[in-house]
Amino acid sequence: MPEGDTVYLAAARLRAALEGKTLTGSDFRVPRYATVDLRDQVVESVGSYGKHLFIRTPAVSIHTHLKMEGTWRIFHCGQRWTKPRVTARLVLRTAEVEAVGFSLGKVEVVRVGDEHRIIDHLGPDLLGPEWDVAEAVRRLERYPDQPIGVALLDQRNLAGIGNVFRSEICFLRRVHPVTPVADVPDLLALVHEAHRVLTEAVRKPPRRELIYGRTHRPCQRCGTPIARALLGDPAPASDRIAYRERGIYFCPRCQPAPGS
Repeated sequence: MPEGDTVYLAAARLRAALEGKTLTGSDFRVPRYATVDLRDQVVESVGSYGKHLFIRTPAVSIHTHLKMEGTWRIFHCGQRWTKPRVTARLVLRTAEVEAVGFSLGKVEVVRVGDEHRIIDHLGPDLLGPEWDVAEAVRRLERYPDQPIGVALLDQRNLAGIGNVFRSEICFLRRVHPVTPVADVPDLLALVHEAHRVLTEAVRKPPRRELIYGRTHRPCQRCGTPIARALLGDPAPASDRIAYRERGIYFCPRCQPAPGS
């Protein structure tokens, strides 16, 4: 599943391609918005909050969420698309480019003033200009018995962390993902680590994972084979996507389980 850095970078690409430009056409391939026509509207801004992306015109804000497989790509007008046309859910055109959202998990059109209703429940945006580390810690501490690996994935605590980064953050801080929030040795340092990792991911892409996806391969610190386990709601092993998305990676030696 795309994480906060992916959405942040997608917003940056869309901003460069669309901001200040007049739309020559729009194609919403979502039944509810099929009749929406943004032709002649100027794209005033493009921004992201956690995993949510907003493209704003004077009339409306287009809210999209990538969910599992979504992606935004920019093409010069007339250029062949690099993904199947049937997977396109939204197309925004200017005189120079086509911005195409493929396999988007959510597409909706709202008033700009109503954007807050979509993000009000979320925790501080790790990549936002108003990042608030104290508020992030406060939200995590509300549920002291919750495993830190679950708490980091909850967007109501911090916005932008997905399965890749929760594994990486716990590894970097040498914290086992099942450790209750209250037992994390230095929760503030862990939150600072989360901010550092995501900030680095958007400044120096692509990022090479230290532990995610490295099951049975040696830990880069101590050489112990990396383990993977399910954390949170159970998912059947037969559901490969759910298993992969909910599985968390850790080093049994560098990240000893609580009480071991």
